[in-house]
Amino acid sequence: MGKLPPPFILRSVVNGGSHLSNCHSFSSSSNTIATHIEALSKKPMSMPVRGKGKRDHRFDNVDDALILFNKMIEKYPKPSIVEFNKLLGAIVRMKHYAIVVSMYRRIELLGVSHDVYSLSILINCFCQLGRIDFGFSLLGKMLKLGVEPDVVTFSTLINGFCNQDKIFEAVSIFDEMTERGYQPNLIVYSTMLKGLCKTGNTCRAVRFLRLMESRGFEPDIVAYNTILDCLCKNGLLKEALDLFSEVKDKGIRPDIFTYNCLIHGMCNFGQQEEATTLLNEMVDNNISLDIVTYNILIDALCKEGTISKAVEIVDTMRKQGIEPNVATYNKLVDAHCKEGMVSEAEDIVDAMIKRGIEPNVVTHNALINGHCLQNEMDKAGRLFNLMIEKGCAPNIVTYSTMINGYYKAKRLDEAMELFHEISQKGPIPNTVTYSTVETVDTMRKQGIEPNVVTYSTLVDAHCKEGMVSEAEDIVVAMIKRGIEPNVVTLNALINGHCLQNKMDKARRLFNLMIEKGCARDIVTYNTMINGYCKGKRLDEAMELFHEISRKGPIPDTVTYNTLMQGHIEEALELFQAMRNRGLGLDIVPYTILIDGLCKAGHIEVAKELFHQLSDNGLKPDVYAYCIMINGLCKEGLPDEAYRLFGRMGDNDCLPNSCCYNVMIRGFLCNSYASKATQLLTEMVGKGFSADIFTVTLFMDLIVHSNKSILL
Repeated sequence: MGKLPPPFILRSVVNGGSHLSNCHSFSSSSNTIATHIEALSKKPMSMPVRGKGKRDHRFDNVDDALILFNKMIEKYPKPSIVEFNKLLGAIVRMKHYAIVVSMYRRIELLGVSHDVYSLSILINCFCQLGRIDFGFSLLGKMLKLGVEPDVVTFSTLINGFCNQDKIFEAVSIFDEMTERGYQPNLIVYSTMLKGLCKTGNTCRAVRFLRLMESRGFEPDIVAYNTILDCLCKNGLLKEALDLFSEVKDKGIRPDIFTYNCLIHGMCNFGQQEEATTLLNEMVDNNISLDIVTYNILIDALCKEGTISKAVEIVDTMRKQGIEPNVATYNKLVDAHCKEGMVSEAEDIVDAMIKRGIEPNVVTHNALINGHCLQNEMDKAGRLFNLMIEKGCAPNIVTYSTMINGYYKAKRLDEAMELFHEISQKGPIPNTVTYSTVETVDTMRKQGIEPNVVTYSTLVDAHCKEGMVSEAEDIVVAMIKRGIEPNVVTLNALINGHCLQNKMDKARRLFNLMIEKGCARDIVTYNTMINGYCKGKRLDEAMELFHEISRKGPIPDTVTYNTLMQGHIEEALELFQAMRNRGLGLDIVPYTILIDGLCKAGHIEVAKELFHQLSDNGLKPDVYAYCIMINGLCKEGLPDEAYRLFGRMGDNDCLPNSCCYNVMIRGFLCNSYASKATQLLTEMVGKGFSADIFTVTLFMDLIVHSNKSILL
């Protein structure tokens, strides 16, 4: 979240505003202030007009609100929180959430006690600003202050969690709300439905709809549309049509969105007759087609290959007074390019620019693909560079299209250059990219033979994506072409098997290396040792370690650190072996060993090793502190953990979000609820967030405990 405006900005805005003279128009009486607030909240607000210098009514209202707030805080005795709530609510309706947060701080400093309404308003502001974690922490503060949350509080948090796709947390809040005896309203149910559908929980959403009905709430068309859209997107067209019939049987009038999502679903799954029936029904019900409907139809026609009909639809749109948008043009550009009509596609792009519509990444991708399909790679390359110059960032589709085009044009170096670029800097390569680079078969047929570096790069990329079978096919192909896999190739393949915990396959390949005369290096051994440790096959990991200790290659820091993470007894021996070998011991091996000791319950040994850090000229980093604090808390020593937490600054190491969360969870798990709440408030004040584990513990506390323990 961006930095919130400090309280003094409010005064400077007022003093520098153009409405300062209006201050005299406000009476000092409470009744007059209330009247002004009521009038302010009812003032009409117009949206900003782009390209005009004149300020809109929204900003005028904010100026008035700031002036009034300044007047209220200078009044004595101070207005009640009820009066402040009216003003805060008015500003929230103007969507100036950060200003409300700053005002809230000023109100606190005045000593005015907050109530459930003011705290709920603040929770809403944090949610709207994308800081649901701050909003959730306020729920703990409410309980600490003895303020009972109401249905608005819970509804606001549910909406905030759903907006961030945190459906698990939203469900927890919903359950807590009903357990406390609050009856969710239609808005809450609709929000939950939207959240479940947005996160792909279609079946749960339908069950939730039935739950809603069983509790006496009749869903409106918005709720039904949410479910219908989700069913259509998941290809459950029969279920969608059944629900649509149910809607009509209940006398609920479908709207434009209802028909759009159904028509789109039918078109996407090739059910054109059903789509036409729905379109006719829509017209019969006097529901006018909008831009979305037209785009759905244009997309369907383009996919059928009837581009001329799609163009006719665009003409019809214009006659109806509906201007095509960027999505409309993109569908036409893509269709023309796929049909080899790149020149016509470029004309469409020129036309959209003349109409003031800027091409986006989808437009550029379609054109680039068109040039690639025509083997016009120089033109595609120029367009690729041009979109970057214009500030339009290429995405993975752009890169995949270019790589595929270069391969087919026998321009291997340029293809691999782009592949290395996205491997190092992003965007993250996907299956399409890796499938694209498999066009080496086409390259070979055209006389371009990839070398071992090319093959090794492809093998490594496939393995890291979990596509080990495809990686093996590439190795087989390179061997057939007379190119022997080297240690890099085989290390990549071994790593792929290890990542999938297929250690027996990894071992067979490991043994095969010697048979084929391919010397194993330290990376090979480290990969195998790491795989064995993660698979809890510590004896085999130690066997390999002893092998390289006797024969080589020389174990490095990675080898020791990997093994130390595998088993605590061996870790102590390895730690001493590192010292004996004269390997530089930095904070990493100490941290690994301390972590292992804590997990094994050897807290006293861990504490001793932690305190030895300074004796060896090392300073604990934030990760080491987190591990030690967590270990102490798990051993039931939260007071000692908190003392260590407080001393972090002595080593120039300030607590981060992880440390705060670990300490708060330690308090909660040891029944120090009040301290946990205080530390949560401190953490939020420093700009850190409660993570999902901390949030879950607080939720359990709220659900299963008396709120009095938080006081």
